[in-house]
Amino acid sequence: VQLQASGGGLVQAGGCLRVSCAASGFTFGDYAVGWFRQAPGKEREFVASISWIGGNTYYADFVKGRVTISRDNAKKTVYLQMNSLKPDDTAVYYCAAKVTSTTYGYWGQGTLVTVSS
Repeated sequence: VQLQASGGGLVQAGGCLRVSCAASGFTFGDYAVGWFRQAPGKEREFVASISWIGGNTYYADFVKGRVTISRDNAKKTVYLQMNSLKPDDTAVYYCAAKVTSTTYGYWGQGTLVTVSS
């Protein structure tokens, strides 16, 4: 069981980036998926989530209007399109599956997003 985030990199402030989360080893389409991030010296925080059929999406207030989460169940992949990036968005981004009504699991390695000013 694995969720692997990829697509991070270095981008200038105001730029955009799309990170991906690829699943393997479980029935991906049965689960809602969330993106989280952890900046240096800070706790991990919720960024966005998407329901198992993609009909419902949720965003943290600090990314609303700048970020779009989507999924392709056939490809077992969830995407996070980030626009108008700010230096404060610099963090390691992780994805996870919502394994219970309140718990995320199947955490994989994250992908580093660095936004330069």
